[in-house]
Parts: sequence; C-alpha cells; structure tokens
Amino acid sequence: MDLIGDVLASMRSGAPLSSRCRLQAPWGMRFAPVMGVGFHVLLQGSAWLVPPGGGDPLRLQVGDIVFVSHGRGHALVDSPGAIEYEVPPDAQGDVPEDLAIPNGSGAPTTLLCGSYIFGDRRPHPLITALPEVIHLPARIGPDPAIRSVVDLLGAELADRGAGSSAAVPALLDLLLLYVLRGWFEQQARTGAGGWAAALNDLSIRNALQHIQNEPAEPWTVATLADRAGMSRATFARRFSSLLGESPLGYLTWWRMTRAGQLLTLTDDSMAAIASQVGYQSEFAFGKAFKREFAVAPGAYRRQRRTPGR
Repeated sequence: MDLIGDVLASMRSGAPLSSRCRLQAPWGMRFAPVMGVGFHVLLQGSAWLVPPGGGDPLRLQVGDIVFVSHGRGHALVDSPGAIEYEVPPDAQGDVPEDLAIPNGSGAPTTLLCGSYIFGDRRPHPLITALPEVIHLPARIGPDPAIRSVVDLLGAELADRGAGSSAAVPALLDLLLLYVLRGWFEQQARTGAGGWAAALNDLSIRNALQHIQNEPAEPWTVATLADRAGMSRATFARRFSSLLGESPLGYLTWWRMTRAGQLLTLTDDSMAAIASQVGYQSEFAFGKAFKREFAVAPGAYRRQRRTPGR
C-alpha cells in the first residue's frame, strides 16, 4: 500500500458520507465539527465558505473543491452575511437528501457535500500538517484525475443506480487520496518542507514506507538508512529535519498506532499483537503501549471495542 493510502487506512472509521444538494438563494448552512475531514464541491452556481473560527469568507465558483482538513465547524452561504441554518449534528458532516434548509427562489446552487470520519483514533502527523482549509480552484486546472472523480461522483449521487452503495464510497476514497497527493506535490514544488518534502524525497519516502509496511522488523537507524541509500548520520539528520521526529521516534509512534488498530478491530491475542508491531514479549509491548497511551493494552481494547464485537 502506498504511503498516503496507508495513513488514511490507519485513521478511517466507517465509510465516508456524501450527498448532492440543490439550494436557491438566499440560503446558508452551518456544519458542526466532525472527527475527520469535511469537503464541498461546487457543481452549479456560486457560494462562499465561512472558514473555521470566522475570518474572511472564501468565494467558491463552479468546479471549485474545498476541504476542511481538521473537521472544525464551518458554514456555506450564498452570500456573506446570510443566515446560517444548522446541519443536524447526527449527520456527521453529511447533507441528507431531504435536509430542510430554508432557501428562497433566487439563483440555484448545486453542491456535493460530505465528510470522511476518522473516529477517535489519533491523527497521523501527515494529516495534522495540512492547513485548515485546502482550496482547489477550478480556474487553475485541478488534476484531471480529480476532475474525473468529481464528475463520476456527481453522476452517481444524482442518479443512484444499481451498485451506487459501493461506487460512491470508492469514489470518495479516490477523491481524498487524489486531493492530498496533489496538495503535497504542489507544496513540494514551492519548496515547502515537512511532510511535503519528505514525500517528494525518494530516500526518506522509502524509509517511511518500510516502517509502515513492516513495523515488526527490528529496525535501527542504520538499517533504515541502508534502505534509504544514505549514511546513518545523513539519514538521521535529514529525517529529523523534515519531520521533526527521529526515525526511531516515528517508528515507535507508528507501531503503537498499529497496535491500537489491532486491539480495536481484531481478536488477536496480546502476544500476537506484540509480535506484529515488533516486540518480543507482551511485557515489553505493554510497557511501551502504556507509556504512549497512558493505559494498558487490555483496558484500551475494552474502552474502544468496535460495537458488536
């Protein structure tokens, strides 16, 4: 699995939510905070995004895509200052087809709205590195792959035929993946550091991929540097300067993240989970886990058990 896809899979909690809605001016919608990422795609008309925490509204035109990266409350309105009606919190960022948002008889606007729910799993640093709002204006020519997914998604939501229940979540997954990949690539071209530079650095990306694909391996800085094709000192310095974390610090973080997933989603024994994340004994694993989460693995499993298991 590729690096960004692996990160998203580690955070996902249930299928993404989406719907297509048509409103006539004047109208306004306020979205409650969600545990994840919210998105909106403007298919017809115009709108304004009132960003989290207020600030200057952002004008959206046909074809624009906007992501609210950290799930904070925000609003969409037909014009600045319009009355904002709350989208029900139990919609979790989704806009139900029959949502009773008061609107008028003016110019129509058609939107795709939805969210990706990450649940209570701790966010990956790649996600926390994102800006509050990612705006992809149509006028600067979004990636053709993104445009194709948006077109397919709009068609599926407008006319839900056989298989839509499978097609829509798959298309939403692709949309999120393409948007994140495109944003990080764009940031790398501008000379940005951090995760954008790390993903664009073949050596560092290779090391990250090995950590995420093979957390059970007995990695050291030397063996990771070897996979990266760099000297130990150069690798450690480069990794830390880009990601603000040492290679072994990130390795431990990822191992504990994977352990949390396994505890929540599987019935694997403690010994099996310890082995899968690189610990030779349950005792060593339990000690490391408690240091990271401030709770023992068994208690963590009981607290966060998937409903119905």
